[in-house]
Amino acid sequence: MKNALITASTKGMGRSIAIAFAKEGINLAICSRHSEDLADFKEELLEISPAIKIFTSVTDCSVKQQLLDFAAAAEKELGAISIIINSVGMYQHASILDDKDDAFDTQINTNLAPAYHLYRYFGKKMMAARAGHIFTICSVASLAPIAEAGTYSVTKYALLGLNKVMKLEMQQYGVKVTAVIPGSTLTDSWKGMEVDKDKMVLPEDIASAIMNTYKMSAGANVDEIIIKPVYGQI
Repeated sequence: MKNALITASTKGMGRSIAIAFAKEGINLAICSRHSEDLADFKEELLEISPAIKIFTSVTDCSVKQQLLDFAAAAEKELGAISIIINSVGMYQHASILDDKDDAFDTQINTNLAPAYHLYRYFGKKMMAARAGHIFTICSVASLAPIAEAGTYSVTKYALLGLNKVMKLEMQQYGVKVTAVIPGSTLTDSWKGMEVDKDKMVLPEDIASAIMNTYKMSAGANVDEIIIKPVYGQI
């Protein structure tokens, strides 16, 4: 049975992705900063797929040591991790010049560093196994910067760059690497704002795209998945 590790797993895209993998009978290592959310979600996942193993960890992914402790504990509990979903991230609506003083460090540590550290932790193990798949949730801001979200755009540009490097390093070992590049997606990033959910990408759409990509033949790698709303929004 395969084991998947998913960061920021109880809300938004991470939640939908975890549900999709649970339905496929894949063991899960999930994390959140909130223990009650984790307990409730674990119970929900086991109702979907009672036979799978689920490891939970209260983890702030922006803190390197907590992230690495989560990775090590997941590996110890489930065995080798062959699927990584880098879904943790945050969005701040502000130009760089108007941003808070700590915005750069906060967003680097949340949007970029976790994927980097997990790659450093698991990369050589995947090389040795000559198997695995790394999915990284980027953003359309990785392709075209958003002036009103300047620091966010910088971190997402860097995240897509990291994904490209990971692919180049992993491809000769048979390890797949895919960047998921969504446009406006209905997650908590929009909390408190008036939006029309029928004109947005849904987290379930992202999960479906990832699962279809994961199920492709051993020789096929999808480099990038770009999903945008039909109605022309970003």
